[in-house]
Amino acid sequence: MVDIMDLTTAEKPQWCPGCGNYGILIAVKNALANLGRESHNVAVVSGIGCSGKDSHYIRTYGFEGLHGRVLPVATGIKLANRKLTVIGMGGDGDGYGIGLNHLIHSCRRNLDITYIVHNNEIYGLTTGQVSPTSMKGMKTKSTPHGVIEMPIHPLALAISSDATFVARGYTGNIQHLTKLVEEAISHKGFALVDVLQVCPSWNKVNTPQWFKERIYDMNQAGHDPSDKLRAYEKALEDVMTGYEKVPIGVFYRTERSTYGDELPQIKDAELIEHDIMNVDMSKTLAEHI
Repeated sequence: MVDIMDLTTAEKPQWCPGCGNYGILIAVKNALANLGRESHNVAVVSGIGCSGKDSHYIRTYGFEGLHGRVLPVATGIKLANRKLTVIGMGGDGDGYGIGLNHLIHSCRRNLDITYIVHNNEIYGLTTGQVSPTSMKGMKTKSTPHGVIEMPIHPLALAISSDATFVARGYTGNIQHLTKLVEEAISHKGFALVDVLQVCPSWNKVNTPQWFKERIYDMNQAGHDPSDKLRAYEKALEDVMTGYEKVPIGVFYRTERSTYGDELPQIKDAELIEHDIMNVDMSKTLAEHI
């Protein structure tokens, strides 16, 4: 048995009161405890931003990387030791801005990683600039006259990039979010969980009341996660384009072999189990001399 306190560090979270990050942190710890994942078998990788401290607040192996580079680090950890549960955590700016290209390639490779994105539609750590998921017309510090660009549709992008598990949660429903994270971690393949959250300090548009009027569970409403085309259509119904109703739940799920499963170098043993003391490099050196 794993208790949530086994996953709790002495470090105190340093987020603003009311921040959605607290809900995500609780949901992830709940999910790991419910699944019986012990601390020494889990690695959490975080990026730069308010969510960057996640790896400090969960008692597992942790790595806080460069801005936008959560997935490359998580990839290296997973391919070195596939026995680890590897979770990447970053914000909408980190993952859908500077790190967007890594998301696309992680999806198509089907790396066995769970990627949880804290999507508050704003840059929170740097005090309120426009992010890739900010609604068109939204006024921020960096767009005082309103955003003129169309926002990223992260779930639609993930589905079209061949991710095998795509879901969206909301920090206003911790029980539902915990279940989504459990499903994502249990899924063998790349799992994206986009988490809608409030930013009470800087996002005055997407408030708890705004979400309360729009959020609904699409799976309870009858959505079939095996229908890829329908999942893509539903993925366009998001916060960023101001839909009257915004679905949460599992949008798409399928099965296929993972990137790690098909690498011949680690077919028979994990990379960390290879004997590196008795490697014959003569043939490789001869090719370059």
